[in-house]
Amino acid sequence: MEVPRLDHALNSPTSPCEEVIKNLSLEAIQLCDRDGNKSQDSGIAEMEELPVPHNIKISNITCDSFKISWEMDSKSKDRITHYFIDLNKKENKNSNKFKHKDVPTKLVAKAVPLPMTVRGHWFLSPRTEYTVAVQTASKQVDGDYVVSEWSEIIEFCTADYSKVHLTQLLEKAEVISGRMLKFSVFYRNQHREYFDYIREHHGNAMQPSVKDNSGSHGSPISGKLEGIFFSCSTEFNTGKPPQDSPYGRYRFEIAAEKLFNPNTNLYFGDFYCMYTAYHYVILVIAPVGSPGDEFCKQRLPQLNSQDNKFLTCREEDGMLVYYHAQDVILEVIYTDPVDLSLGTVAEITGHQLMSLSTANAKKDPSCKTCNISVGR
Repeated sequence: MEVPRLDHALNSPTSPCEEVIKNLSLEAIQLCDRDGNKSQDSGIAEMEELPVPHNIKISNITCDSFKISWEMDSKSKDRITHYFIDLNKKENKNSNKFKHKDVPTKLVAKAVPLPMTVRGHWFLSPRTEYTVAVQTASKQVDGDYVVSEWSEIIEFCTADYSKVHLTQLLEKAEVISGRMLKFSVFYRNQHREYFDYIREHHGNAMQPSVKDNSGSHGSPISGKLEGIFFSCSTEFNTGKPPQDSPYGRYRFEIAAEKLFNPNTNLYFGDFYCMYTAYHYVILVIAPVGSPGDEFCKQRLPQLNSQDNKFLTCREEDGMLVYYHAQDVILEVIYTDPVDLSLGTVAEITGHQLMSLSTANAKKDPSCKTCNISVGR
């Protein structure tokens, strides 16, 4: 039984030696497991000797594609008409044992020159570990297949979003950013013990820490970029920071120009929601030439600090004036240490709204507003 084809979902080959898999498809029936056992209705004939793929190599890995190649003995090589690729997410030992397992993906490709590109956001997710094995096959005149034994199993991990993918997220965020409101301070809420610890153990300077895994799964800053989170949102009726916070009753406030000025660069980091109507945009402010600046320059789209849809700093009447987007919640990461003496710490009068915390929050993969057509 021939597998349905999905030619329309694949890009054209970029060069004769790097042909993209054509006629790639998801196999609804298990053709053959990795132990060589065939299902009774799979239409595969008794196994004859075909070359077994070995020395498999994975290269050119992106968040939703990879190139695969292997070596084969020359014997019976000319009889090969198809390749079967068994692709599975690597099992996580810490995963919930009651959760349904991911359905293994069986890919069927016509035998094309190697390396070939496997591409598909419907079965590949960014920053995810996979296992892969390969089998060669020869389609017979009656529609049955003769197959080789499975190759060895190898492991690889897909990549983060590239600048191209982040630019797509940026463009979607711009659509809902709303009008710009003036503000004058950045602020950071924490518990009193946090600020006591900073004074006692870090010489009064808040230190950058590694960003958690909240937001898009493919974000290149999650678990890698070091920084300090700040907010800048203001209440529409007062123009001042809100008195409620999910992060603690003590707030450090610092004049906006101390963190965001002509000596810093501004980058777009992420756009996401947490199964709610409101959306978050992560921005990164990095002093020019700092390690954080170099990290972002290689991975994130840079924004014009004076003209963008989210956060601006421009001169008006000889003074720096600051604006933030009204219709998204901005999370600003500053990549250098910040001394408490540059601002003030005081207790807020509002409530601690834990339900608004974004710590390690997972992005809603079904939201059409903040997702792009690659793995979530």
